[in-house]
Amino acid sequence: MAWKVGAAVSAALTMGIAVSVAQAPAPQRAAWRAEYRAPESIPFPESNPYSRVKAELGRRLFFDPILSGDRTRSCASCHQPDLAWTDGLRRALGRTGGDMEFHTPSLLNLAWQEGRFGWDGKFRDLEAVAFGPISAPGNMNLSAEEAVRRLSADPGYAAAFAGAFPDPAVTRERIEAALATFERLIVSAPAPFDAWVAGDEGAISEAAKRGFDLFNGRANCAACHSGWSFSDGSFHDVGVGRGEDVGRGRFVPTSQALQYAFKTPGLRELRGRAHFMHDGSLDSLAAVIDLYDRGGIDRPSRSSEIRPLNLSAAEKADILAFLDTLNAGAASSVAVADIPAAAPKP
Repeated sequence: MAWKVGAAVSAALTMGIAVSVAQAPAPQRAAWRAEYRAPESIPFPESNPYSRVKAELGRRLFFDPILSGDRTRSCASCHQPDLAWTDGLRRALGRTGGDMEFHTPSLLNLAWQEGRFGWDGKFRDLEAVAFGPISAPGNMNLSAEEAVRRLSADPGYAAAFAGAFPDPAVTRERIEAALATFERLIVSAPAPFDAWVAGDEGAISEAAKRGFDLFNGRANCAACHSGWSFSDGSFHDVGVGRGEDVGRGRFVPTSQALQYAFKTPGLRELRGRAHFMHDGSLDSLAAVIDLYDRGGIDRPSRSSEIRPLNLSAAEKADILAFLDTLNAGAASSVAVADIPAAAPKP
């Protein structure tokens, strides 16, 4: 079941970027552009179909500290709408003040991600993610049993669950379903890149167009960052993890290819994210491009798609110009708050 994305996102914003020296486009540019067309609908699984009341319940749960042991943290404590649904920190801040294991991932466009979730793939699907942070002692520190008890005892929540599900009982599975329904509505707004893909040649600069050609061609970024959401949803060793930080390899120790492999993140709204990679170890997009240019750590598990690129300074600047066109601006970070009330019925 799906509903129109147009009801969920705001109008496209354009940005002016200086035009550089003209250069012939790559022969494949038109075909590449077609692969990035915006989808017409947001997909929802048959096991957890969309409904307005369930989405609104999920939104309320997402922002409510009732789901933390001491009632001081919520999902939004780490996934902040005005920071591209992350937290702006190198690594997520733990309940007692120390850093948690990973950099907080953005929640943008999760509806289009397939396969397992989490930097290391520890979650089978989006529904399974919720109680990872909720029950973690270093994060929200609330057991599933206590979460069910609290919500059942709250008259407002009891009524909300009764309205969102066939019977009034509050259960762990229904908490997960409501949160996942809301999170699938967190969709990035149209960016200048989308206007260009739709046919507006003036929406992005010539430098950004050259960067697009590099992204899909010689730089090979699209091997992993593919499609409208710029993620293949898979796990790759890009030459970052070290020591015991083996990512997906923790769960699949017999697979050489999955040692030091981490989930491919999407690339939209990067301007608001501040730190990059699963461990937050890189502070700028320029540093990320330098990493890929070097090829990361050369080892047996490193993805076959990763190799030294020997990009020039001008080529790196063009790729940065392209990535900047994937930013729609603040509107995409806050528009989701109005989605449950505005979304059409399925």
